[in-house]
Amino acid sequence: MISVTILTKNSEKHLREVLKPLLEFHEVVIFDNGSTDQTLEIAKQFPNVSIHQGTFSGFGPTHNRASNLAKNDWILSIDSDEIVTPEMIAEIRQTELSPTCVYSFPRHNYFNGKFIRWCGWYPDRQFRLYHRKQTSFTDAQVHEAIKTDHLTKIPLKSPLKHYSYSSITDFLNKMQTYSDLFAKQNQRKKSSSVTKAILHGFFAFIKSYFLKRGFMGGYEGFVISTYNANTAFYKYLKLYEANKNNNIL
Repeated sequence: MISVTILTKNSEKHLREVLKPLLEFHEVVIFDNGSTDQTLEIAKQFPNVSIHQGTFSGFGPTHNRASNLAKNDWILSIDSDEIVTPEMIAEIRQTELSPTCVYSFPRHNYFNGKFIRWCGWYPDRQFRLYHRKQTSFTDAQVHEAIKTDHLTKIPLKSPLKHYSYSSITDFLNKMQTYSDLFAKQNQRKKSSSVTKAILHGFFAFIKSYFLKRGFMGGYEGFVISTYNANTAFYKYLKLYEANKNNNIL
């Protein structure tokens, strides 16, 4: 049997749509770190959901805490803005799962109601189904991933839908969160400077808008490419500030 794990914080916007298809699973573990909206009230309406509350200790460690709370060893980890499709559920059921394997799914990312095929957002294959006695998430604060080096990687075909950005405010909020976590994760480990921040931002835009064909995405492609550039800039600027405050340049 498979347990689904989800990290939440103020996730009311998509949570009902996220949880409905998950009624097909015996258990859904929600680990919430401080929601002040209707997230927990929505979650309580689903009989297969167990709710746990605690502090956020970075994405990787917090995913592992959620995994450890599950009743089953097979874990399907999704985000609170990701929708498991019926095709994905059917494919999982038809697959003979092996503990020595880890399974990935193509992720279809949406912004402004459009399926984004540019800017590095497609294809966006994610490892999400694993056996917790064989592996776990890395301890990374941000850009966490399931450790796969010693496992057989099995790509499944059915997509996971992702609604991570619904507005410009969502971009700004995630840029703030990710840049903070990047600086925390890399302070005293990686050097930075204002020049490095500018260069990382510049090349992030070039990579996203030109090399990864963001220009083909019109308004959405430009916004995403600009977001990627600003996120890279502020990541390294905040790291420079963190190192400077610790007398490490």
